[in-house]
Formats: sequence, structure tokens, C-alpha cells
Amino acid sequence: MIDFKSLLGQGNPPLAGVDISTSSIRMVELGQAGKDGYRLERYASEALPRGAVVDGNIENLEQVVDALRRLWKKSGTRARLVALGMPSAAVITKKIVLPAGLEEDQLEVQVESEASQYIPFALDEVSLDFDVIGPAASGPEDIEVMLAAARREKVEDRVAIAEASGLKPTVMDIESYAARAALDRITAQLPEGGAGQIVALFQIGAQVTQISVLLDGVTVYEREQPFGGQLLTQEIVRNYGLSFDEAEARKRSGDLPDGYHVDVLMPFLESAAMEVTRAIQFFYTSTPYTRIDQLYLAGGCAVLPGLLELVTSRTRIACNVISPFQGMQLGSAVRESQLRSEAPAYLVACGLALRRFG
Repeated sequence: MIDFKSLLGQGNPPLAGVDISTSSIRMVELGQAGKDGYRLERYASEALPRGAVVDGNIENLEQVVDALRRLWKKSGTRARLVALGMPSAAVITKKIVLPAGLEEDQLEVQVESEASQYIPFALDEVSLDFDVIGPAASGPEDIEVMLAAARREKVEDRVAIAEASGLKPTVMDIESYAARAALDRITAQLPEGGAGQIVALFQIGAQVTQISVLLDGVTVYEREQPFGGQLLTQEIVRNYGLSFDEAEARKRSGDLPDGYHVDVLMPFLESAAMEVTRAIQFFYTSTPYTRIDQLYLAGGCAVLPGLLELVTSRTRIACNVISPFQGMQLGSAVRESQLRSEAPAYLVACGLALRRFG
């Protein structure tokens, strides 16, 4: 089973969150600071060769292992326990209602029995786990349980990558749940803890934008759109005749010709703002909700100059670029000036690292 519970014991040994995405691997290690606070001890990233990970699937295990080993050496961490993430699209989740008062082994039997109704694969082909959410709305005699299932080979690919890098995978989480855990810390810092606020999160990745809308910490809407930062890289390739890898590197460093901002970047920003606006309109027309109170941008594209202002102008919603480390102390190995521009890309890795603290 996917282990959601193994870190809830004593000690909270050092653990790092590892986010394997299409374009890079990101790592975050957190420590405790006081009773309820956290300290960012280390964070780092390592680019992946193009095609090593496609649509969340590990296509070249060796390349990913090599990148993770480089990342670990670069980060300077001594942590060997890791929390890994599974892409949301690779995991089937379902809320089910079961009788209250069952023992753990009885719950497992009931969950497996229920799972066969919702999973389109043989149960011996999946990794299956569950988490008790709490009392069900139907009454005190029932509980609500979240069922999670993923194809076993997809889970084993990520486990094999960690183990081949000398690491011990201890927790496997769902990337969207990890992002939500990191977001919850930020919304808790809003006035009145964000109570009653409808919060939208747009994670603009390399190929896909993940959209989540939450009310009082509960997800009320989720969607993916095929739009991401690789479109900007492809435009750089087309306009300047660079290889894809060179275009990606120069996009990150800002080493591009004078006309880049007007000819390439601005059209991409306009497209990004349009995607956000369309997604919000679709949310309004497909749900009972007619407002969003706070919008957060995350992912590597979130810090592109001009995007925040453009999205704010188009949507007329209070909008911020999210830093999952907001309100945390910073360890001696962390450079604050560098963190400011890189933090929005570490939302999932930060949420995974928070699993150290249950």
C-alpha cells in the first residue's frame, strides 16, 4: 500500500520532499522552528533531459536517477528519507462511506471490497491506500474514507529511482494534495485564517497548468489545461534558431536578444493571462460559484516579469505569486535573494517535505 502514515511516529527524522516533474527534479528539506513554525533548511533543483519524463511517466529511468544524484550532491543534505509525489492524473481517488468503529484490518478489507467498484484494473495491479477523513454526513454510525489507487508499476518506477540514488522512499503522496498542504499554510495567514474565502491556485508547469479552487480548505474544483512554459521555449527556438536545451537555459538566465520582451515574451504572457481568464469563466459556468476572492500563481512561469500584473488586470481578482516558504525561518544554506525568484516552483516539493511533521 502507498504509505501515508509511517512518519507519524516519534522523532520526525530528517526527510526531504522530492518533486519529479517534466522538466526538473526539485527537493525541499524543512526543519522545526519553535512549537508551530518551520525552517527551510535546504532546497535545490536539477534540470531533466527532454523526454526523460513525459506526461508524468518515467521514460528514461537512468537519466532521472543521474539527475537525482546530482541534485542530492548539490543540495548538501544528509537526509536519506524522502517523500515522493505521484501525478494527480495517475491516481484514482474516491470518497467512500464505511461503518464507524472498524479495526484497521477490517477497514482494509472493506476498502479493497469497495475499491473493486471504482478501479478499472485488477487489484493486484495497483497500489492502494486509504485515509479516514472523519464522521460522515449521514450520521455518527458512518465514517468518510478517502480511497487512493495508482498503477503499481508507476509507483515502483519512482521508488526505484529513489533507491537507485541511495535514498529511502517513506511516503508517497499525490502531487495535488502536496500542493494543497503547502497552500493551506499560506491561506491560514489571510485575515480570519481565510475563512469563507474562495481561493484559486494556478500552477503553470512546463506542459500543463493545474487549476484548483478551494473553499475553507476543501477543493471544490480541479482541472488541467494543456498550457505551460515549454510553449515559450518553443517560441524562443523558432525566433532565434536555438536548440531546445539552449533556449531553455537562456530563458532561465535572461540571456536573450533585445527584441525578446516585445516579440516573444509579451505574446506568451497575453496567452497565459487569457488561459487563466478562460479557466475562471469555465469555473463560474460549471459550478454554483460566482466569485473568486484570492488567486495565486505558482510554477516556474509565475515569476515571469509582467504576468502577475496582466492576470490581475484581466481577471480583476486579488492576485499574488505564491511562495510556499512564506513565514518560515531560513537556514544558513539558503540565499534569500535567490529564493525570492525560485520559490513559486517549489509548491509541491514543499508540501511533500511537510509530511515529515504529519
